[in-house]
Amino acid sequence: MTSAAGEAPLWQPEPERVEAAAVTRFQRWAAGRHGAPADGGYAALHRWSVDELDTFWAAVAEWFDVRFSTPYEAVLGDRTMPGAQWFPGATLNYAEHALRTADDPLRADAPALLYVDETHTQVAVSWSELRRQVGSLAAELRALGVTPGDRVSGYLPNIPQAVVAFLATAAVGGVWTSCAPDFGARSVLDRFQQVEPVVLFTVDGYRYGGKEHDRTDTVAELRSELPTLRAVVHIPLLGTDTPEGALDWAALTASDTGPVFEQVPFDHPLWVLYSSGTTGLPKAIVQSQGGILLEHFKQIGLHCDLGPDDRFFWYTSTGWMMWNFLVSGLLTGTTLVLYDGSPGYPDVSAQWRVAEQTGATLFGTSAAYVMACRKAEVHPGRDHDLSRVQCVATTGSPLPPDGFRWLHDEVAEDLWIASVSGGTDVCSCFAGAVPTLPVHIGELQAPCLGTDLQSWDPAGHPLTGEVGELVVTAPMPSMPVRFWNDPDGSRYHDSYFDMYPGVWRHGDWITLTDRGSVVIHGRSDSTLNRQGVRMGSADIYEAVERLPEIRESLVIGLEEPDGGYWMPLFVHLAEGATLDDALRDSIKRTIRENLSPRHVPDEVIEVPGIPHTLTGKRIEVPVKRLLQGTALSKAVNPGSVDNLELLHFYEDLAHKRP
Repeated sequence: MTSAAGEAPLWQPEPERVEAAAVTRFQRWAAGRHGAPADGGYAALHRWSVDELDTFWAAVAEWFDVRFSTPYEAVLGDRTMPGAQWFPGATLNYAEHALRTADDPLRADAPALLYVDETHTQVAVSWSELRRQVGSLAAELRALGVTPGDRVSGYLPNIPQAVVAFLATAAVGGVWTSCAPDFGARSVLDRFQQVEPVVLFTVDGYRYGGKEHDRTDTVAELRSELPTLRAVVHIPLLGTDTPEGALDWAALTASDTGPVFEQVPFDHPLWVLYSSGTTGLPKAIVQSQGGILLEHFKQIGLHCDLGPDDRFFWYTSTGWMMWNFLVSGLLTGTTLVLYDGSPGYPDVSAQWRVAEQTGATLFGTSAAYVMACRKAEVHPGRDHDLSRVQCVATTGSPLPPDGFRWLHDEVAEDLWIASVSGGTDVCSCFAGAVPTLPVHIGELQAPCLGTDLQSWDPAGHPLTGEVGELVVTAPMPSMPVRFWNDPDGSRYHDSYFDMYPGVWRHGDWITLTDRGSVVIHGRSDSTLNRQGVRMGSADIYEAVERLPEIRESLVIGLEEPDGGYWMPLFVHLAEGATLDDALRDSIKRTIRENLSPRHVPDEVIEVPGIPHTLTGKRIEVPVKRLLQGTALSKAVNPGSVDNLELLHFYEDLAHKRP
């Protein structure tokens, strides 16, 4: 997948664009004020940002005018990982920064939120109205006895009310946590029961794929199984009456009350996110008000280059960290585009239609959506007015080279394509978008500022041009302050710091190229290791799914008790395709010619579907465990899978194998 060093870039920003980029202006300012390098472009700025970590983050706080209500004693008190202490002594409030555009009389009536549903009706919420609703709801939360540190939960789709509820929670110093309403009761309880919320915001149902999905029974189950709840707030998305014992959303957000922002310590919890959690309970990841504030200012303001004139659309649900990331677009005064609905309804062009309708300048989606559009042979640039789209960003899985080419050919030739990679664990990116750098096919542009990203071999030696473990050797402000219900920190430590003490190991295979770009190869815990040659599963998927007959695939490498190695490839076929000898030969030839003869699968097996986590990632490790004979109940947490029935196929296959 790595491009040759001499290969021409797919996209090169024009000099005017480089000059206008916020990161260029930041570098020039930081050179005069904080000793950053004036020359050498992004590479020099990145080197300085990791070599002078304290100075860099102090500069970020100053550049974005972070309001510390009490000053910090140091940028980094203790730099040991895990447990680094950021900005000790400082107090602030995330929501205060997210809403301060409302204080600008020239912007108060401009849209803070543009909400679109499957009917493509567009609803705007102005900055002043958003601030008013947050103020009203925050006062009501205080009246309900919500105090700093209390958990507030949302069982909500991607609607304006979810943004209001989150910001009101942050304003009072509460800790937000959310799940999308397509999560079943068990999945939600696996998450919310860990954190014991005192308030639950919920809808009566949601619309998806042209249908209404009633959720009143699920909500009743959540209420009965969450004994810590003091209040339930009903949002009538489907128009039902407020149930007995619940509070009415409209009443709680009716008053004209200015928000009061609780000033909390820098490391005070802002929200709890959850890992995919395919085995055991999902990890309940706690990130801080200050850490997220600084990390997202940097990421959205410098890397995404977003400001007051932009409209930020990322297709996501409230159950995925990208929703939290999207909401932080408010920090830079950017208008958020909230889309609640199916990514492919009424057809695969749905997301492009939203981008066109809302005038999105940055459109974020999944690599899988881009590849689905390519397979469906849609022509977004021809069929939609996407003239305002400056950048298409993708995440969730690596964007294959064909995805880069398709976006370039079918959206716009002068399109900044930002493939980004990070994780729920930091609610940010380790590598990805840089508006001033060229884009090379199949590569992420560069490591992010303040992120000492390296590729290491098993002995902890840095690698360039070779596949290694993704590690981060210095703390980032948005690294978890802790996991919930992990009093001695052992689960946190074992998740990231077990392999290389004091160094964050993320669990991805990456290559750092000699030009400073990054290639992601997939998860290292599901590595294919044939005859000592390691390969990421993402490389296999990228090759195989070019074939029009293959809708999706899953590859597993299985160490056999006798020392052998069995590597099956499971394929979900496109409609009308048949897995015959000719297609099997075509699949094997594709892998042999594009990747390596060592990674040709031992068997190609047709499956009824590929199982995913609730956030859309292919489930590899639990399938591997099933094939090794582990019982389904022990191999996977049922509440973490989008379609549990699909796993029975792999369980049955394990029983049939000799």
